[in-house]
Amino acid sequence: MSHDEYPTDHPAVVTCGLPYANGDLHIGHLRTYVSGDTLARSLRRLGQRTAFVSGSDMHGTPVAVNAEKEGVTPEEFALEYHEKYEATFPEFGVEFDNYGHTHDGTNTELTREFVREWIENDHVYEKEIQVAWDPEVDQPLPDRYVEGTCPYCGAKARGDECDEGCQRHLEPGEIENPTSTLTGNRAEYRAREHEFLRLSDFQEYLKGFLGRLEGTSNARNQPKEWIEGELQDLCITRDMDWGIDYPGEGKEDLVLYVWVDAPIEYVASTKQYTERVGEGTFDWAEPWKEGEGELIHVIGRDIIQHHTVFWPAMLRGAGYNEPRAVMASGFVNLDGKAFSTSRNRAIWADDYVEEGFDPDLLRYYLVTTGGFQQDIDFSWERFQERVNGELVGNFGNFVYRSLLFAHRNFDGTPDTDPSEEVIAEIDEAIEEFREGLNDYSLREAVQTGIRLSRFGNEYIQRNEPWKLVDEDEEEAAQVIRDCVQLAKATAVLLEPILPHAAERLWTQLEEEGSVHDLRLAACLEATPEEFGEPEALFEKVEDDRVEALNGKLAERVADASAAAEDEQSEDGGDDSDAVELEPVSEERIGFEEFQDLDIRVGEVELAEGIEGADDLARLEVDIGVETRQIVAGIKRLHDLESLPGTRVVILANLEPAELFGVESNGMVLAAGEDADLLTTLGDSGPGTKVR
Repeated sequence: MSHDEYPTDHPAVVTCGLPYANGDLHIGHLRTYVSGDTLARSLRRLGQRTAFVSGSDMHGTPVAVNAEKEGVTPEEFALEYHEKYEATFPEFGVEFDNYGHTHDGTNTELTREFVREWIENDHVYEKEIQVAWDPEVDQPLPDRYVEGTCPYCGAKARGDECDEGCQRHLEPGEIENPTSTLTGNRAEYRAREHEFLRLSDFQEYLKGFLGRLEGTSNARNQPKEWIEGELQDLCITRDMDWGIDYPGEGKEDLVLYVWVDAPIEYVASTKQYTERVGEGTFDWAEPWKEGEGELIHVIGRDIIQHHTVFWPAMLRGAGYNEPRAVMASGFVNLDGKAFSTSRNRAIWADDYVEEGFDPDLLRYYLVTTGGFQQDIDFSWERFQERVNGELVGNFGNFVYRSLLFAHRNFDGTPDTDPSEEVIAEIDEAIEEFREGLNDYSLREAVQTGIRLSRFGNEYIQRNEPWKLVDEDEEEAAQVIRDCVQLAKATAVLLEPILPHAAERLWTQLEEEGSVHDLRLAACLEATPEEFGEPEALFEKVEDDRVEALNGKLAERVADASAAAEDEQSEDGGDDSDAVELEPVSEERIGFEEFQDLDIRVGEVELAEGIEGADDLARLEVDIGVETRQIVAGIKRLHDLESLPGTRVVILANLEPAELFGVESNGMVLAAGEDADLLTTLGDSGPGTKVR
């Protein structure tokens, strides 16, 4: 890889994190895929030779668990979703050069080659470990077949990941209070032989790698905690039937861990692209292995560790090139709360398509709302505001009024050259596009076209060509010539984010060729002498449409909640929220032990997110006798700005702990996966003890 400004002389590969082939896509999932597509298109706009690849993650316990519930084989289950993803992505303009899956022959063989290289280079060793086991069905419980408590932060966690707390990867045997997801019974630990990739071999390398890594700051900073101390080796095998068989001798009963073969699909998918188009067009080995290239991963921030610790070590151990950049996005919330697929509280990709909305509208919202690594919030009202204000009222309005005036008064482009003022504005927009892309700020890059159309609207209002056409036709021609050039430039600059609208605009200008194949220099190329009457690029989203959409969402959520309650009732439960409850512990404590817990009422004085931590927030809580600093895993689940003044219940005599470099002196008590903060019914003041 290089650190030269884009475009470079080396081929680029842009990848997106592989979706698990085990459920429908919603608009939160689409954020990284739309962003990856926008990045790939933008790089090509600069003249960078680029391949955009990904694939479906077919292996792992989520697929096996859900296939078992459906009564089909894991392969049948995963292929059904893989084919659905293949059809869904293009509906949102996400056009991969190759979209494969981890169970195909290319990835299977490449994965075995990687592992054989690690074995040959003495990076793999065997160790006896404790693995969770369900004694009732007498089988091991790999990864998501077991749930329990994270040993690092105390949050509820799955067998291989603390996805609700500190986001750490968990090794087999680490999870505390293990419970089988098969039977709901408490699991036990048994000794098993497994294979490990010695990540400690790469610790010094990884420190240097993070110093070179480009992309978003969270991708560079978050992994530092994991590699500064003792780097834990990675267990690369699992006790399962579904997956790629471990290639070592005498281990026929083991398959490779899903996070071994999943990122190798990036290489396999690029290789399949080469096999289809030929090495003369794109040689997969140049960026990945035999030459130099620009490898850029666009992912969700929940898999930063996998892409900045595991993956570069895996590449290094097999003699492959390292990534140049990792861009890790924030999450998408719905009306201030996290998506809930079990409650059908989501805007599904299929729903959006069925509503008949232009895919460009959602693309624009997802890429330009907030910084890439920040969480963003979606609501139909905010969607309406952005569409009507920026796309309809600004960009669409400028293009339509400019081309309509040009067609009616000049049959197309007036016979003159663009003014120096407008050429300067376009040159500045091109440079801002280039700078934004080299800073990995997609929002800054693609909004150069929006800023240019805003300038165009101001330019029209300032010069009033509708008056000039009667008073000074030559001056009117100059103004409209400038506006037509600006319209063409917006088509070129906005194609990466608005590919369908840019194509419609290109057609209205009666330009030759495809708007998708252009370079930035096309912004200043001459426009056609003649073109017809234009049509509006976008339609407004009306208030009654938003009201209807909100009604549909509320009805879906209510139906899903009712169905969950009915199911709970049929099972003999009476929990109105249909929460999956953990079994009550059979171990009892005495009253004296309970009295040892110092539980108090506190009042939040300050709440702020911890930089680099996905879910952790730093709270300052008044507990009457003093103010405590407490770290809580509520960053994504609560509006932190609204928490000051809130009364909460805390465990005050918990031993201090350090999380992401911040000391925590206590624990805020909360219920359930949504971290429902516990408080008091009355007005108990800060410091009041809970008895």
